[in-house]
Amino acid sequence: MAAHCTCTAFLTVFILVSSVLTACFLSGSDGTCPVVSLTAVTVLALLWLRRLRRRRGAETDRRVCVLVLGDIGRSPRMQYHSLSLSKHGFNVTFVGFYDSKPHPDVLRQENIQIVPMTEVKGLQGGPRLLTYVTKVILQVLQLLFVLLRMDAQSHILMQNPPGLPSIAVAWLVSVLRGSTFIIDWHNYGYTIMALSHGQRHPLVRMAKWYELFFGPLAAHNLCVTNAMKDDLQENWGIKATTLYDRPASIFRETPLELQHELFMRLADTYPQFQSERSDEADVQVERTVFSARDLTGDTVTLRAERPALLISSTSWTEDEDFSVLLKALEEYEGFIKGGSSLPSLVCVITGKGPQKEHYMKLIDSLSLQHVKICTPWLEAEDYPVLLGSADLGVCLHMSSSGLDLPMKVVDMFGCCLPVCAIDFNCLHELVKHEENGLIFRDSQELAEQLKSLLSEFPSSGGRLGAFRSSLRSSRGQRWDDNWDQNVLPLITAP
Repeated sequence: MAAHCTCTAFLTVFILVSSVLTACFLSGSDGTCPVVSLTAVTVLALLWLRRLRRRRGAETDRRVCVLVLGDIGRSPRMQYHSLSLSKHGFNVTFVGFYDSKPHPDVLRQENIQIVPMTEVKGLQGGPRLLTYVTKVILQVLQLLFVLLRMDAQSHILMQNPPGLPSIAVAWLVSVLRGSTFIIDWHNYGYTIMALSHGQRHPLVRMAKWYELFFGPLAAHNLCVTNAMKDDLQENWGIKATTLYDRPASIFRETPLELQHELFMRLADTYPQFQSERSDEADVQVERTVFSARDLTGDTVTLRAERPALLISSTSWTEDEDFSVLLKALEEYEGFIKGGSSLPSLVCVITGKGPQKEHYMKLIDSLSLQHVKICTPWLEAEDYPVLLGSADLGVCLHMSSSGLDLPMKVVDMFGCCLPVCAIDFNCLHELVKHEENGLIFRDSQELAEQLKSLLSEFPSSGGRLGAFRSSLRSSRGQRWDDNWDQNVLPLITAP
């Protein structure tokens, strides 16, 4: 607290003396006042800079700031960074918006301190450009206030995107405080902006210039694919280390007992999980549409007549066109009405975001008898349980740059859940067609894949069973080992 007060005091005096200096110049006084004021400002600036950069030996070397200008609860990779740092004895200051609750492991760690920020909106009313500019200015001031008030950090590890204005601010604070600045490139911010504004929009061009100018200023860079690593090197002059997303240990196949407990909780709110039979009078059996618990022997089984559980997750943004999935589900409904022997479907789409209301209207307009769609928001601890309970995953992520990979598929694979994923440039680095899942290009192809994979459901055989067996036998490196190999040397380097 003393450090915070001293830093704030220096800043306050600095601003006051600067104001006096400005007033002297504007008033046209003789040279004495400006010279004295300029000297005072210079001395105070040097003292403040020295205070900002002063290290406290081993104490400072064990502090790392993890920064995301977004929702902490919806930033799993940055949560994993924080947990890995914590496990290695670092004190983590996790900065970001606190809109969604992070995973309980993050909340339980005593050496992870969450510093929440409030999302600013900028000036409301008037031209959109003015709103955007004022929002960026307010975010700059907010970030400077938060980052300069905290204790000195040995490293600042920042997620990009979003990077405007956090890259420039984090770099400036790193310079002022002698911290090592690391960017974790998940994608390019300007390509995401281009989805809604177009490549030639002035804001998109400015965002591209901004990332090209400030990105190379980081001391170290991480990225999510080898394709992005090559692009950063060839077009940006940035040497990056590929840190593939890997599933955390919480992502695994879910035991039947935990499946039933989750289904029961969801059935309290969502009718899609409730048992469809109204004549079930046996009070000794507790049922959901998927599972049954014999209360006398306390045993859980999956119901033979259950529907298939299809799951997808999304941030409801422009890089995921969920109309592809909805059209495929309509075609799947047509297969059943046409006489195909296929199971009913419960399609669960998790997540929240700006386009959810648009797609909810489309979902409500559908007339489906054999397909039910549910859009819950799950707590962080329930999401991996549901993935581990599902029969098939679907990914609609279309990379804006063609260089990032969907982490949702990584988590699904951690649960040995086969996936159908829409095709884009570097998807082959994750999804191996006909090996651990299938790649499709449009709704018709997805519908045919659903028909093929579920034709023998609920049998554990067939193509769906083969993909699951392949995932079980080829379990790769988990997050912890991957992080220790690729990131820890950057953090501990002298």
